[in-house]
Amino acid sequence: MSAAQTAREEILARIRAALPAERDATPPTAPRSYQRTGSLDREQCLHLLRDRLLDYGAEVIEVDGEAALSGAISAALIKVGERRFIVASEFPAAWLPSDFDVVIDRNLPIAAIEGIPAVITTSEAAVASSGTLLLVHQGAQGRRVLTLLPDHHICIVDTARVFELLPEALAALDAVKSKPLTTIAGPSATSDIEMTRILGVHGPRRLTIILYGD
Repeated sequence: MSAAQTAREEILARIRAALPAERDATPPTAPRSYQRTGSLDREQCLHLLRDRLLDYGAEVIEVDGEAALSGAISAALIKVGERRFIVASEFPAAWLPSDFDVVIDRNLPIAAIEGIPAVITTSEAAVASSGTLLLVHQGAQGRRVLTLLPDHHICIVDTARVFELLPEALAALDAVKSKPLTTIAGPSATSDIEMTRILGVHGPRRLTIILYGD
C-alpha cells in the first residue's frame, strides 16, 4: 500500500471513530413523492419539447421518417454554410447526405477533431418538460468528445423516445444506466459578470435537433 493510500485509510478511520454510535443505523428511505408519470398525450409532449428547445435557442427540424433524415441533415448544414462534419463509425450510412466531406471517427485524436465544424449524432432519449437531450455515447451517439469540440451539433431524436418527465426517461434508460450520461439543453452558453450571454464556451455554439417519426 502506498503512502497516499495509508494516509487516506488513517484519515477515514479517524472520521469513522469520531462519528456518533448511530452511524450504523439503516439510512432512511428517500421520499419519492415527486411526479413520476406524465399526463400529456403524444402530440402535447412533442409540442412541449419543441417549445423548450426553441426557447433555448436551438433549431428544430421535423421529418416524417428515416427516409427524410438525409435531406434534413443536408438542409441544416447548407443553411449555415458547412460542408464538413464528423460522425461515429456506427452512424447509419443511409442517413448521410451526399456531396459532403464526411469524417468517420475511429478513435481520432483531439487534434484531428478540432476544426471540424459539425458533428451529427443520435440520442438515447429526450425530456419534454425540460427540453433536454440524453446521450449515453454508444453506437451512433458517438464519443463524448465529438459533442464538445465541433461548433455545430446536429442531434437526431426519435419521437418514440421523447418522454414528458425525467423519471420516465431514466426508467427507459435502465439497460444503459451504468454508462456515462450527457444531458444537453440548448447550445452551450454562459453569462459573464454583466450577464452578457456568450455561446459556445463549453461546447457547440449551435444546436440543431432533427425530430423524426410518426
